Parts: sequence; C-alpha cells; structure tokens
Amino acid sequence: MTDLGKTLIIDGRLIALGNHRNLLELIRSSGIDLPTFCYHSHLSVYGACRLCIVDIAGRGIVASCAVTPEPGMIVRTSTAEIRKIRRLTVELLLANHDVSCPSCPKSATCQLLQLAGRLGVTNIRYRRREERIPLDNSSPAVVRDPNKCILCGDCVRMCSEVQGIGVIDFTHRGSHVQVQPSFGQNLGSVECVDCGQCAAVCPTGALAPKSHIDRAWQAIHDPAKKVVVQIAPAVRVGVGEAFGLPAGQVLIGQLVSALRTMGVDFVYDTAFAADLTVLEEGSEFLRRIRTQQRLPQFTSCCPAWVKFCEQHYPDLLPNISSCRSPQQMFGSLAKRLLVKELGVNREDIFVISIMPCTAKKFEATRPEFALEGSPDIDAVITTQELATMIREAGLNLAALEPDKLDMPFGFKSGAGIIFGASGGVTEAVLRFAGSTLAKHPIEPLELKPVRGVESWREAEIELNGRTLRLAVVSGLGTARQVMEEIQEERVRYDLVEVMACPGGCVGGAGQPPAKNQAVQEERKAGLRRIDTMLQMHSSEENPYLQKLYADTLGKPNSELVHEWLHTNYVTRRRTGGELPLEDAQEPLVRVDVCVGTNCHLRGGHDLLRHLVEAVDERSIGHLVDINATFCHEMCDRGPTVTVNESVLERCTIDMLLGEVDRILADYPQEIPVK
Repeated sequence: MTDLGKTLIIDGRLIALGNHRNLLELIRSSGIDLPTFCYHSHLSVYGACRLCIVDIAGRGIVASCAVTPEPGMIVRTSTAEIRKIRRLTVELLLANHDVSCPSCPKSATCQLLQLAGRLGVTNIRYRRREERIPLDNSSPAVVRDPNKCILCGDCVRMCSEVQGIGVIDFTHRGSHVQVQPSFGQNLGSVECVDCGQCAAVCPTGALAPKSHIDRAWQAIHDPAKKVVVQIAPAVRVGVGEAFGLPAGQVLIGQLVSALRTMGVDFVYDTAFAADLTVLEEGSEFLRRIRTQQRLPQFTSCCPAWVKFCEQHYPDLLPNISSCRSPQQMFGSLAKRLLVKELGVNREDIFVISIMPCTAKKFEATRPEFALEGSPDIDAVITTQELATMIREAGLNLAALEPDKLDMPFGFKSGAGIIFGASGGVTEAVLRFAGSTLAKHPIEPLELKPVRGVESWREAEIELNGRTLRLAVVSGLGTARQVMEEIQEERVRYDLVEVMACPGGCVGGAGQPPAKNQAVQEERKAGLRRIDTMLQMHSSEENPYLQKLYADTLGKPNSELVHEWLHTNYVTRRRTGGELPLEDAQEPLVRVDVCVGTNCHLRGGHDLLRHLVEAVDERSIGHLVDINATFCHEMCDRGPTVTVNESVLERCTIDMLLGEVDRILADYPQEIPVK
C-alpha cells in the first residue's frame, strides 16, 4: 500500500518519492523524458538550459534539475506556457548556432537537432549571428567548432569536475560569451590530455573527435597498400548501439565481415597485444616487487593518463610501467613482422586502429612510436567513425554473416579482453602473477574488489606470502586525488591502474554516447561474458604468444623486447617544449602573476599572456615556472607579480622579463643557444 506521506503528483499521477537527488530524475524514472542539455547525472547541477522546466503548484515554473522532490508536490511537466518557453529556447539556440547539419560530424546524435524535431521547431524568427569564429583544428584528437556551441557548459564541467584539468571555461561577457581555452589559445596549446570526454558530453558538434575516416578510405582504396586493422576489446560491445542494438551485444564477427567487405586485407585483435602487455607489464611488476624499487607501479595502457602524468606529476614518471600500450605494441609488431611475412616495404603496410578512445589518436603521433619517421599506427578510427564507415559502405551490420579474425594476432585469452573495462588490467596482471609467482590461479572472489564501479577502488591480495595492495582508478580528477595521497605518503600501493575515462575504455569518448551508467555496465558485462566463454583466461596461456616469444622475442623484458615494445616518457611543461625525463630539472625562476579583479583590470591577464609567449619564443619553458595566483593584497598597486622572492608592483612585461633575465644570468650554461 502506498504511503501518501511519501508521494507527489506528476501530471495527475500519484508517484512515490523514492530515492532521487532531484525532481528531474524522479520525473524521468516515472516514464516522462524531460528534455535537457546541461544535465548529466555525474556532473554538478547547473540549470542553464532551462529546458527541464516544470510547473509546481504554488511555486510556478522552475528548473526541475534544481528542485528536491517533496511530499505533496503537484507537478505539471507539459502546459501551453511550458511548451511555448521550450520552443522559444530552442529557436533562440538555433538562431545562434551554425546549422550546417548535413556536414556536421554529430548530425546523427545531435541533441539540438533531435529536440528541434521533437518540439516541432520548423521556423527561426530571429536574426542569425553573422560573426564566424575560426575552427580550432589544433588538437590531434578533438576538433572545436565554437560556431556550434550552445553554451550549455557540459564540457566545462566535465573537464573541471570529473577530469580535474579545466583547460576550457567561459570567457568574455554578454553576447560575446564563448567557451574556449584560456587567453584565447587553441586546444593544441594548452594542457588538454586528449581524453575527449568534453566531446562525449557535448550535445552538438561544437566538440567532436578528429576524423581519420578519409585517411582510412584512401589507404583501403590504394592497391599498393596492405591494410591491417586491429580492433580494441571495448569496440565490439559498443558499436551495436550506433545501429540501434542493445549495449553489450558482442559483434566482433560482424565487424570482421564488414571490414573485409570494405576492402581491408587483415583483421586482428588488440586483445592479442593486451595479452602481450600483461606478460611484459606483469614481469616488470614482479621484478619491482622483488627489488622493492619504484613502487607503486602505474599502468601505462591509457595515453591520456600518461600525458596527464607527464604534465602534472613528472617526478612519478619512473613509476609508470615502461610498456607501450596494446595499440602501440600491435603497431610495432605488425610493421616489423608483416614486412617480412608479406615481402613488402614498411611504407606499403597501413595499420588502422579501431579504438573507443580519442587519446589514441594523439598517442599514434608520438615520435617515439615511429621508425625513421614512419609511424607504427597510421590511422585511429573511433567506434563512432567505424559505424559511419559501415553505413557509408551500405552495410547492415546486424545482418552480416560473422567472419573470423586472422591469425596469429587474432587469438587472445580472456585476460586480454577485460582490458576494456576499469579494473581489467589489474585483474589480468594478477592472473599472470598468481600463476607465475604463487603457482596457482587467484580465486575470482579475491578479485571482486577490482571489479567495482567506484572511481577509486582498493584491494589486498595475498600472493606467495606477501600482501599486495592495489588501487584501481578511473577519471583523471580521481587520479589527481590518488597521486596527491601517494606523494604525501598517506596511502601505499604496489600496483595502481589508471584509466582516464570513467568506467575505463568502455566509457571512452569514441564510443556511441551513453545516456546513463547502465549502458557502461552492459558493455562491461559483455566483455565479462566473452572472458567466461573463452577457454583461456590467463595471458601466458596464449599459444600464439608463446610461439612469438620462442621464435622472435626471447623472453619478457629482454633487450629486443625493450627496443620493440617498451618506451620512455617525457616531462611536458606548461610553457612549451618537451624534455626527456632523464634531463628534467627544477625550474630556476618561479613567477606568480596576480589575476584577481583589480590586477586583471590593470592588465594582469595580458601580462601573463605576454610572459607565456615570450618564454615560449625563447625556449626557456623548462627554466621558468609560471603561475596565475590570487592575491598579493596590493590591489591599488597592480598588476603585482612575484618573481622568486621579489615583488614587482605596477609591473610591465619589460620589468618582468628584465627580472627573469637577471636571475637567469647567474646560470648561463642553462640557457639554450638560439
């Protein structure tokens, strides 16, 4: 029997309050799909788009996302006035929006386009914005089109709240408001880690993964090229959603069939390279455990996490496994071994990675993953891009007869498959460590803590008389918290897995947009089902991997293996340039520029921008640590700047550079010769 003291009325129906954090979630749980642009369950409540408005008796029209459900409320979600407001809101957004829908990369998933159709907005009565803002194509992973931005703020909150980076924010005032990186820079010039989560939550085409589709088709249609494709584990359980199929449905056989029909020569599985990663990373981990050096060991599979660490925690880079990611291990092997097997030149082999991730596009461009200028990976196609190519080819994915992967790089164990979900790398390494060190597999019940959904999970495993402390982390905002705890020695771990995307690769920005957490859980469940059905669950059991070591590589962590499958990291400073880790040094000059209100009005932000430009131009970013701060409490004498211990009042760029030069003059051997 319903307790009337715990109910409210929504559109004439009696609804139980339940456990919902706001009225919007309660209304949606009752079967009414209220529209919204700015609401995501894992982001803070923003209330900017005003589309989720409802009429509450006694209160009037309010945004439901910002209201806590209360007993006795009488709520109407659709009235003539509400409909008029929603239509007007969408009409104004369209008037301020570049409506080049047919050529937009997100036309199939654009929420603005869908909502305009849903509300019947067919006429725009307001004058369109004539100003055109240049396209930002500087990032290797994400394209930013400010002309399509509707100022919902989803990307800003994702980058700041979930990823803890904050490279984009609102700038300017009034009708000139934009979302952009600081000081009008482009994405390629700031501390973006290419995770693409901003694009994942963007409801329009203002932020979208950079397309490699044309690059892939060009190679496929070139008769001189041997086109080799690798498919990441998470892709096979996500691609079906782009065709209206349930999340988590495994479609690897259909993908192979589609790719062969499109003209690809060889189709392999990235999970084979994941098995290879387990043996290399696991052997490295066991060595560190024995020597008790450079612990904890951090995983290295996620390029966005590695770049984040290079930018923010370079002192902990030696703790990251030296293993390349599975994508790059596969590329290195394919370019080296297939050259001999097929009797072709390296430049005639074109390797395409199909990934759930946008950061893989950046990773493929890293110079250390190229041989004499020839990259190991030639193109990275996201799951969404692959769906676009399949449609372009006129194929019905679900109706295709499944085909098999090519050998030997198509064979994998269950351990290689679970790499696609947060906690999977840790579990795969533990399966290997258990059978190698303890001579028996670790019981599944012991691994349950690493399979949870929390963004920071801990586990303790008894292995051969030693207790191993493990942490599994997803989301870079949480990773920052963990790194701070480790540096302050408040926690101690032996192994830490970090994935930049919440939920791991299944939640990558290249996947079809997930409306809720349940979608990610279905994708994870799909990977677990594959693991369960495969005959081998530990990477060292893979017979083709054993043959690769016996015939070519020798043993894990050998000299040849390090040349082919391992890498080095660089420290990336904010003011430009990359330095090899072994050459990294502490900056000689620390500059703190006040950007508080009064200093800003006196030119503080301009001063900061000019300083960054000057330091970049002179290639001394590794010597000068630049910080924007609040507040020197000298508001009447701004802009104020602290250079090491000296305080400069009413500072100009000439004064500031003069003080920097004075300090650096004591270290002439450190200054690069131009």
